[in-house]
Amino acid sequence: MAERGYVELTIDGRKVRAPEGEKILWAALDAGIEIPHLCAIREADRPWGGCRLCWVEVEGKGLVTACTEPVREGMVVRTDTEEVRRLQRRILGLILRDHPMECKTCPKRPTCELLKWMRCLKVKIPKDLRPFPKEMTEPDESHPLFVFDPNKCILCGKCVWVCKEVEGVGAIDFAFRGYGMRVTTFLGKPIVQTPCTGCLRCVEVCPVGAFYLKEGVELERGKEEHLGERP
Repeated sequence: MAERGYVELTIDGRKVRAPEGEKILWAALDAGIEIPHLCAIREADRPWGGCRLCWVEVEGKGLVTACTEPVREGMVVRTDTEEVRRLQRRILGLILRDHPMECKTCPKRPTCELLKWMRCLKVKIPKDLRPFPKEMTEPDESHPLFVFDPNKCILCGKCVWVCKEVEGVGAIDFAFRGYGMRVTTFLGKPIVQTPCTGCLRCVEVCPVGAFYLKEGVELERGKEEHLGERP
């Protein structure tokens, strides 16, 4: 396979060199330029583009999502315009309006990416948006190592991708469409009744508190025990 060449583009007034075909998001992050994002996975063949948080403005093209738009020679990108921030704040507000804000008791609070972007974008739960009617589900505590709380899922797709594409298990997947879409197991069975191997990668990649370790379980130790059980 031939090596990819490099292109030079400008992001927020800075000259950036990136591999040809690279997405704007990764080119910016590699250059130390932060762009809000929740669902992007660098290793994925095709971007999921589900959170719609990574809007940027490209000169001559307008607003695009940075995780889906490839770089090109001479491209001029702006990540901090008034319109970009307006869109990002509104989208984050929509996510927050439908997310249980149990931050004080959430085990993922120290690493929660929703909280990170709330602080960065100065966003609070919007009072002008009504949450859709939502049927709350009891968290699945059947697995000895972790808990799955579907109520906190933001449909970023990271857990589904890592379970299927990295681990080759497919214990969880997307089900249904539209507002009813959710991450679940086959036939909604408890996690412990699925092919789940306990690798804890879902816990590792989840940006919020949908997957979290049970009290007393340490991520690295749990992963080591998982690897030790493999034939």
